[in-house]
Amino acid sequence: MPDVFLCGPLCHRPLLDVILGDSVVLSPAFVADREGWLVDRPGHVALGSRRGGKVEGVVPDALSPQATARLAFYARVIGLAARKVRVTTARGTGQGITYALKAAPGEGGFWDAALWLTDHAALAVETAVEVMAGYGQTPPARLHARLGPIMVRAASRLRAQAGQSPAVLRRAPGEIALQTTRQPYAYFFSVEEYDLSFRRFDGTMSPVITRAVFISADAVTVLPYDPVRDRVLLVEQVRAGPFGRGDGNPWQLEAIAGRIDPGETPEDCARREAVEEAALTLGDLLPVANYYPSPGAKTEFLYSYVALTDLPDGAAGVFGVEDEAEDIRGHLLSFDQAMALVDTGEIQNAPLLLTLFWLQRERGRLRA
Repeated sequence: MPDVFLCGPLCHRPLLDVILGDSVVLSPAFVADREGWLVDRPGHVALGSRRGGKVEGVVPDALSPQATARLAFYARVIGLAARKVRVTTARGTGQGITYALKAAPGEGGFWDAALWLTDHAALAVETAVEVMAGYGQTPPARLHARLGPIMVRAASRLRAQAGQSPAVLRRAPGEIALQTTRQPYAYFFSVEEYDLSFRRFDGTMSPVITRAVFISADAVTVLPYDPVRDRVLLVEQVRAGPFGRGDGNPWQLEAIAGRIDPGETPEDCARREAVEEAALTLGDLLPVANYYPSPGAKTEFLYSYVALTDLPDGAAGVFGVEDEAEDIRGHLLSFDQAMALVDTGEIQNAPLLLTLFWLQRERGRLRA
């Protein structure tokens, strides 16, 4: 059988162990007259032809049929093509296959393992965990179609792992014993069911209980505020949640909001969404709070900000990303007008309510 030549991200041992489901012995190898290119996606590398070039990598000493199938499954999900190459190992040069994209020179520059390790490795591994959980259960084409949301969820999990979790009043992290995980629905969002038990406050373990969680991405909300004119900009759009609840008016008044894409910081996301939803360039971002809006049933974690912004007359319009079917109308309101809408109940959006109450507390300082 031909050697399987692994290069780029597939040389990263933690990623490869997740993909193969086991650790394998790897030997150095290279492919001549080729060049590796960076691709701005966490599990990808591109190969191009270049006389005198050399792409270094590894070959597994032996891959079981199961490991071979898992590798092919992963490649199909993330969009890597199987390509024939001439591989040189300690045994000599012979025919092999590799998984890579066709090079698009100039897309990201030459392959740089150190740069990939810093910028992409953790996300690639976390993405692979969810991808490989679908092995033998979900067709690779279906997983490929929702690779974007899978990566967004992976980035959210990494952010959760890196975030601070103070425990002054509440208990320190306790024991949770997970028995089984199911994913009855998965597309743009997903639903997971867990059979688990947990350490109770009296020290005993609870009985096994079943809990369902709606899996969504980390997101940002940002309220533009002009302290000179003492006005805010709200956005309005139709929302599926109120519609599904049976609300007679599913159009909601909100702060600018959006999910955090892989590779973005919450601050980057806030500024991008302000351009997309309101054509605004934000000034200083003032953190309001980071929080779970509904921890009993949702994984969503929000980063809310007030942004000091110039809001002259005429700053509001109708905007949105056409590919996402967004139809978003802006409203310029004085601070007092916005708080009057809180009093009447016309503002029903929790992040906006929280942010307006924060602004009510800090408004004097900001205006001064």
